[in-house]
Amino acid sequence: MMEDRNGAETEMPKYVCHKEVWALKIKSIVFDHQLAKLENRETDGSARITPEDGRYAPFGVDHEYVRKHDPKEGGYYVVYNDGYKSFSPAKGFEEGYTKI
Repeated sequence: MMEDRNGAETEMPKYVCHKEVWALKIKSIVFDHQLAKLENRETDGSARITPEDGRYAPFGVDHEYVRKHDPKEGGYYVVYNDGYKSFSPAKGFEEGYTKI
């Protein structure tokens, strides 16, 4: 609930998602800072994501992606039609998207 201009509580408008995206559920993530500590070097801030679906190879994401999205195991690596890459927690993703 939000307050309107007259001070009365009012419900915000609801929206339904109708986007199509590409996504992979994340099985595990190895952050470069973990490796850098073991290898006694500076980190580049990147990470390596292993998808839950074994048909897909692990892939890297840069420090900007890691910093901005703070990906977590069990969530989803998401790519939108315009190429934008994001992260979505599993609960929100699974409640909002159906595999086609």
